[in-house]
Amino acid sequence: MKILITGASGFIGSFIVEEALKRGFETWAAVRKSSSREWLKDERIHFIELNLSSKAQLVEQLRGMDFDYVVHAAGVTKCLNKADFHRINTEGTKNLAEALLEVKMPLKRFVFVSSLSIFGAIKEQEPYEEIRESDTPQPNTEYGRSKLEAEQFLATTTLPYIILRPTGVYGPREKDYFIMAKSIKGHSDFAVGYKRQDITFVYVKDVVQAVFLALDKGENGRQYFLSDGEVYQSTTFSDLIHEELGRPWWIRITAPVWVLRIVTFFGEYIGRMTGKVTALNNDKYNILKQRNWRCDIQPAIDELGYQPTVKLEQGVKETIQWYKEHGWL
Repeated sequence: MKILITGASGFIGSFIVEEALKRGFETWAAVRKSSSREWLKDERIHFIELNLSSKAQLVEQLRGMDFDYVVHAAGVTKCLNKADFHRINTEGTKNLAEALLEVKMPLKRFVFVSSLSIFGAIKEQEPYEEIRESDTPQPNTEYGRSKLEAEQFLATTTLPYIILRPTGVYGPREKDYFIMAKSIKGHSDFAVGYKRQDITFVYVKDVVQAVFLALDKGENGRQYFLSDGEVYQSTTFSDLIHEELGRPWWIRITAPVWVLRIVTFFGEYIGRMTGKVTALNNDKYNILKQRNWRCDIQPAIDELGYQPTVKLEQGVKETIQWYKEHGWL
């Protein structure tokens, strides 16, 4: 069986590549010329350069290939310009899907890694209820809108697709949650808002588990939420990081939402001035102020056989250990 994985050099994609190799797939990693191959050093990996910004080039690059499965994990979570979210996440998905159809790729399954963020800040009244697939998406970030538009396009195609919608994905190699760990090691922790916040997480290896279940289970056209099945409070993640770092002295600052608005406004302005993407941007403001991240994973359990194996305490322990071993902390 041959599998093509886009975004193979990224956080989630690199783990998908590793699992595909373990399962004996002929594994093709889609990369760009500028992509780092730091996590793609296994000699069994086949590389293919794909230009997701051009359908015409994709058709030429894919012509004559015969993949059984495609896992589309390529995308961006933060950009300097709003248009880039749609160019990469939406148009990139559209170009890939159309190219696969044009070359008549004999696919058994196309798995698209989307996000819980397509739903935005819904069901924000306490007591919080789970977000369900029957709810109407109301994305409040450019990232969420770009992923939703990609999903909506796939629904118009004849591809045998399944969509996965993970909540906050963490684990070794992840860089955004790493910022929190680095801050705590530096003796400070920053939280936003005084209203209760219910947060969900999923360990990267459980996302990978769901990807491979989706390759041969579930119905075409279905969408599945992914979390570890638990709900946490806003301080839980930082408390666990603090514990794994040996409990350094720290100052925990909880600021009102309007302070975050100011910080992210200037963060985005500085990013535009310097040309460097910052984690504290306008999209991040809407993500951090959101209070309800509960989601219903029962369909994934019932239809895919998904069973999350790593709860937050174990996952944070493994992640911090990895950061230490690789000199990140």
